[in-house]
Amino acid sequence: MHRALLLAITFTSISFAKGPSVAKPAPAKAETPGAQKDGAVLLPNQWYLRPAGSQIKVGDFPVNIALHPEGQFAAVLHCGNGQHEVQILDVAAGKIVSRVNLHEAFYGCAFTPDGARLVVSGSGDEVLHFFKFSGGFLSEPSEVRLRPQKERGIPGGFAISADGETIYVANVWGQTVSRVRLTKDAPEITDLALAKEGDASKLVPEVGEKTDDPSITKRAAVLLDTTGKDAAFPYTCVLDEARNRLYVSLWGRKQVAVIDVQQWKEIARWDAEDHPNEMLLTKNGRYLFVANANRNSVSVLDTESGKIAETLIAELMPDAPPGNTPNSLALSPNEEFLYVANANINCVAVFEVEHIGKSRSLGFIPTGWYPTSVRVAKGGRLLVANGKGVVSRANRNLTQPGSKNPPVGVTEYIASILQGTVSWIKLPSEQDELAEQVKKWTATCYANMPTAAKRIAAANLTGNPIPRSVGEASPIKHVIYIIKENRTFDQVLGDLGRGNGDPSLCIFGQDITPNHHALARDFVTLDNFYVESEVSADGHEWTMGAYATDFVEKNWPLSYGHDGRKFPYPAEGDFAAATPAGGYLWDRAAEAGVSYRSYGEFTTSPKLKGTIPGTAKVKALEGHFDPFYYEFDTSYPDVKRAERFLSELARFEKEGEMPRLQIVRLPNDHTSGASLGKPTPIAHLADNDLALGMLVEGVSKSSFWKSTAIFIVEDDAQNGPDHVDAHRTIAFAVSPYVRHGALDSTLYSTASMLRTMELILGLKPMSQFDALAMPMFASFQKKPNLTPYTALVPKVDREEKTQKTAWGVEESAGMDFAKEDAADDLRLNEIVWRSVRGANSPMPAPTRRAWVLAGDTDGD
Repeated sequence: MHRALLLAITFTSISFAKGPSVAKPAPAKAETPGAQKDGAVLLPNQWYLRPAGSQIKVGDFPVNIALHPEGQFAAVLHCGNGQHEVQILDVAAGKIVSRVNLHEAFYGCAFTPDGARLVVSGSGDEVLHFFKFSGGFLSEPSEVRLRPQKERGIPGGFAISADGETIYVANVWGQTVSRVRLTKDAPEITDLALAKEGDASKLVPEVGEKTDDPSITKRAAVLLDTTGKDAAFPYTCVLDEARNRLYVSLWGRKQVAVIDVQQWKEIARWDAEDHPNEMLLTKNGRYLFVANANRNSVSVLDTESGKIAETLIAELMPDAPPGNTPNSLALSPNEEFLYVANANINCVAVFEVEHIGKSRSLGFIPTGWYPTSVRVAKGGRLLVANGKGVVSRANRNLTQPGSKNPPVGVTEYIASILQGTVSWIKLPSEQDELAEQVKKWTATCYANMPTAAKRIAAANLTGNPIPRSVGEASPIKHVIYIIKENRTFDQVLGDLGRGNGDPSLCIFGQDITPNHHALARDFVTLDNFYVESEVSADGHEWTMGAYATDFVEKNWPLSYGHDGRKFPYPAEGDFAAATPAGGYLWDRAAEAGVSYRSYGEFTTSPKLKGTIPGTAKVKALEGHFDPFYYEFDTSYPDVKRAERFLSELARFEKEGEMPRLQIVRLPNDHTSGASLGKPTPIAHLADNDLALGMLVEGVSKSSFWKSTAIFIVEDDAQNGPDHVDAHRTIAFAVSPYVRHGALDSTLYSTASMLRTMELILGLKPMSQFDALAMPMFASFQKKPNLTPYTALVPKVDREEKTQKTAWGVEESAGMDFAKEDAADDLRLNEIVWRSVRGANSPMPAPTRRAWVLAGDTDGD
């Protein structure tokens, strides 16, 4: 049955659309994220949540659970965009009993073997934190400094010796391992550089012009970073004292480093699969379990031979594309069962591993959103940390980030509103009962998958120009994919008068963005479209790869919310560890023999006023990009970007053909806030709008129009409020084959747009998320309408510059706008609001909206 379901999804990938036509007087209510009638929670990415057990509310992005040796308590470590902290959970009661704030942490968290102290990674502070632990409370904080704070190591996961006197620490960004001997006097600290990885401990200096832009950008900084593009990124350590070995998972490799702790040198590297992260060693030390986050697997390494004894595939579907993100492991006390947390598909896989080589899958347990840690606690409790909690939220009333005394706990910035939970699940004590319960939970996990394929029987797709499956013909031959920056639906189209908009939240309305409005009206209005991402770092990964790796997901909160120099911008081709296992859209195009070209996406801008060409950041784009097209730079007008693209279009017309897939970046709707002498937010949006209109007009009046579809989306929706969901954004489909004047309220996400383009071009899906997403069938029609589009000119001053008297000028002067998300987004939101609505128009008082309450009681 499961294989049949896979075939239906993989090879047909179609669905009938529920989006109403404007001709229907009483359309059905749109399916929106949030609580459903059956009690499930529908996420913006089209997956569902029906978590097992009860949910204990914790804080911002819990990433690790450490069990106390006596079993009564567990420490939950949070390493999100906001406040880092440790919360102590009473396992039996299922309640948080205490909490301690930390300046910074990264994954590492463990009790000493005697249970007397808790040790936590100090991350960018370059320390280990120590706390005395007693009766559920942490006290007497102290720290051990591993290196000067001006250097960069970033202590992550660590292992503590049985006597508690030595700690081995993986330095994630330093490409080293530290041995910390806790002597009575000063600790003895020795670093071991991983072989062939080089020294990456130096920080990038603060350089750059401060006339046009206040400081060097995250992206510019990462270009100067000493970390090798293919760095190993040691994630955590496991100590095998009987063999005098330390095993170190190399997050950026497909390997585990083996260190002889007596000789203090690296003696071997054992093969695993992409992104090895958390590891477990059996009690007898014979087998090492390694979670491979960028694959769907767990490698079981034989420590006698160093070879893979078995590979466990933690997939819901046979031969599924990448996307599970296994990132945490737990063994039952008798080591009979292995539990694997699959972050992106929101479940824990259960394997019977009593006989290695003959292990078998028992099924899956549904969890909350993005499970990051799984532990088997005393009393048969399974604890699962859900990094993003159990709900997606609206942020209709974004908090006033510029206020001097913002209300505690009410910030509605998208990077911080997804508060985590711990699933508290009672496991049956008997094996047969466990197997039966897991079967029931497994059925729930299958019900949580997107429903696109299940609607195939109701679909009527006769003549639809979007193929049912890869390989079928389409009258559309060319795809132009336009990526913009950071806006919500309500911010731009809330005043459209069609669809589910809130005019009170619209600050870039009809006069500022006439082309956005005209394209939504003349072609198809997409009022139920969502991004899978939270910010640009994961946004550009999802936009181009239908997936963001665990490397990106666990680094961007620190890059955005903490020390950006210690944590470089982790995405868009800067580090190989960010590359999804399934590749990017251009990789699939190359594989299928489809011509492609990038304009500003995953490339660098030309230098010296365009005299020195830019470069490609990934190998697949070499020879397939415009070296004179500018990537993100708000100092460079989008209208000039459009002019550059149109000059290329003219060249293609003369040549008689253009690349079938073209990716175009128009980023200036990001704005520069209220930077003195820079375009105002209104001017930036008007520039972006006119550029978009010019590009669409040019294509619609070209010889390629009759065979072209233009898809337009924001990389994320972080910089504004929305009354439906913080992930809802503006998106457009423009083509002769698009339903003109229609409203399509089908629930779509960026993965839907990617899947639609893949079906048109004959490309394989990149991940499980585009493979299972609902294609945009309901936005298209059989008969083409070849009427060209005429661009509109915004009714505002596109040359307007921010004056000294503008609200937020002083604060904007300290912000960085040369690259996306380099400025503080919370403060930028209010500056943009007041710049448009008026200096005396504060943002509305914040409110919370949530659909599921996390309970403290037991039960499923």
